[in-house]
Amino acid sequence: MYRVTRGTHGGRRMRGAISRRVYRSLGAITAFVGLTTIGVGGVASASTQSPVSVNPAAASLLTHPYRHGVVPMLGQTALQLPACSTKCVVYGGGIDSVGVSTGQEKVYLIFAGSQWGTESTNSSGYKTFSGDPVGMAPDLQAFFSGLGSSTDTWSGTMTTYCQGVSKGAAFCPTSVAHVAYPTGGALAGVWEDTAKASPAQSTAHELAMEAVRAAEHFGNTTLAANRNAQYVIVSPHGTNPDNYKNAGFCAWHDYTRDATLDGGGAVGGPPVAFTNLPYLTDVGSSCGAGFVNPGNVLDGVTIVEGHEYAETVTDMAPVYGWISPSGEEVGDLCAWITTGSGKAQNITLSTGSFAVQSVWANVANNNSGGCIIGHATVS
Repeated sequence: MYRVTRGTHGGRRMRGAISRRVYRSLGAITAFVGLTTIGVGGVASASTQSPVSVNPAAASLLTHPYRHGVVPMLGQTALQLPACSTKCVVYGGGIDSVGVSTGQEKVYLIFAGSQWGTESTNSSGYKTFSGDPVGMAPDLQAFFSGLGSSTDTWSGTMTTYCQGVSKGAAFCPTSVAHVAYPTGGALAGVWEDTAKASPAQSTAHELAMEAVRAAEHFGNTTLAANRNAQYVIVSPHGTNPDNYKNAGFCAWHDYTRDATLDGGGAVGGPPVAFTNLPYLTDVGSSCGAGFVNPGNVLDGVTIVEGHEYAETVTDMAPVYGWISPSGEEVGDLCAWITTGSGKAQNITLSTGSFAVQSVWANVANNNSGGCIIGHATVS
């Protein structure tokens, strides 16, 4: 299960005039779910999509192969979105029998750094922090607690993906293991790690170290305990993790065994999935504030983190789960859509209404593929 393989893939590839991240992986090292191949990409289309504005600085992300599923900041340059075929994403073959998350998904929210301040509990039972001026912490808790409720078809989209099929397959028979529906909620734990202040600009290696500490904090010290777990490292207000403000991105996900992590490479301990989620409201509309609901600064929080969640469960070991030939994951293909059936919009969960983006599904539109906001659960 801890087999390590190395390989090299093609360099960057741009699609037409698109300056977003549409390129192949730069290299790979795997240890169950410890991969360096880059799985970040552009946006794809239902035919009704319209152009969006994307920060041209996103092209700089090409130099950082650990940034899987990067959500680019919105910028000033209008770009025409590319079309995508039925086989926009295909199964990468899995690695050591792992391709997608197949059990009850466990999302752990880690509020890293003493800057989060004093912890309290609100009337809904969510943890709040004095250093959280806009309430990102309770918003994230409500979102993940509400997934898997009776009104949640958004999570059903991810269940259309599976493992146990041949490499290159575009569809999943019912006989194989599918991504599990998060019945009863995906939130498994919340931890404010105040042992020290969060760095002003955390490196990718430091974020991975925080994920390993979190796994240990929750008692998840084995491979099996982390098989369906992901750790969202939420940096505090005023910080700049992995230089996201200048690099032009909002978030990314990776694994702690990735040897290319800036600032020190792979981290020992159990290989765990983690997300770099900055304090997104610090950059406002660049990362989705008001994108669906004008004036709602928290829109981008669930849009961006929902993007990373969807990609982690469908591509636990990047390029070995569901990914396009040019490196896009299921969230990349549908990011920042403003019109049509695949546009970002509110979904209603048992815990409230939340803005999310659509997710690419090969089975959409009678197996023609497309960006959809929901699908019946497949098991």
